Amino acid sequence: MTDRPSLRQSTGPTSTRILGVGSHQPERVVTNDDLSQLMETNDQWIRERVGIIERRFGDKDELLVDFAVAAGTAALEDAGVDPSEVDTVILPNCTMPTPIPNAAGQVAARLGIPSPGAFDLNAACAGFCYGLGVASDLIRAGSAKKVLVIGAEKLTDVVDPTDRANAIIFADGAGAAVVGGADEPGIGPVVWGSAGDLVDLIYMRDEKWIYQEGQSVFRWATTKIAPIAMRALEAAGLQPSDVDVLIPHQANLRIVESIAKKLRAAGAREDMIVADDIKYSGNTSSASIPLALDHMRKAGTAKPGDVVLAIGFGAGLSYAGQAFVCP
Repeated sequence: MTDRPSLRQSTGPTSTRILGVGSHQPERVVTNDDLSQLMETNDQWIRERVGIIERRFGDKDELLVDFAVAAGTAALEDAGVDPSEVDTVILPNCTMPTPIPNAAGQVAARLGIPSPGAFDLNAACAGFCYGLGVASDLIRAGSAKKVLVIGAEKLTDVVDPTDRANAIIFADGAGAAVVGGADEPGIGPVVWGSAGDLVDLIYMRDEKWIYQEGQSVFRWATTKIAPIAMRALEAAGLQPSDVDVLIPHQANLRIVESIAKKLRAAGAREDMIVADDIKYSGNTSSASIPLALDHMRKAGTAKPGDVVLAIGFGAGLSYAGQAFVCP
């Protein structure tokens, strides 16, 4: 016998789903020809190397938080969820100019979300998939009921504009998803991990500019990411042939195409739709997957009920992925 009290743990619904998505990009379009005026490069070289045609850059007075508020607003409207219903805000990013205060609390306040749990999450380009996994598990554990996940970046603040290896790739924007409980599974288990022994392949140089060892990152991504995507399908009880839409992190079009090719070799359908948002959005790190999803929904290439496989990967080196049902 003991007089010590016993603890209680909460539980929530057994299943979750994405209720709505939204995105935002700054208005300024920057073409490859525009960049050729600033550095030694040209349209053909950029298209052949990374597959980008144009991207969006924010102005000096536009902030990461501004992008996140706009994307979050759009996602809440799409989900039909009032800000007062949201109890948690997760904001994956790696480009906030200062670590304190975080972006999530500021965004929540501007959205009119009253007193939510709010935190940033830095898994770089894998950030949205990390955030989606955390949101789903928080709800299933009973720690949250509705979670707003916003991947937002202003990469132009941390890219040397004269560095043609990186300045041609990175861009600005935000993408968001509202996650809630469901009667049947709409989000599969997250499969995630890291390769910390390769941390020096992507990092902040001189605490100012982002640097990456491009060829090494390319080899890692084209070798390691497809098997991780297969593990995410297995965790969700799916086969490659079940995938309607594949959304890898939009890092490089050649990487995206390599992942798709390997999944098709493993049984994915030839008519599987593959995101190529990088062509017109560039690499927006943690924003790239939800940004691509929102664009594809609006274009009709990703339809409600489609099985989507998302896989993020980047600095850390970190990776994460899961299958989910398109809202």
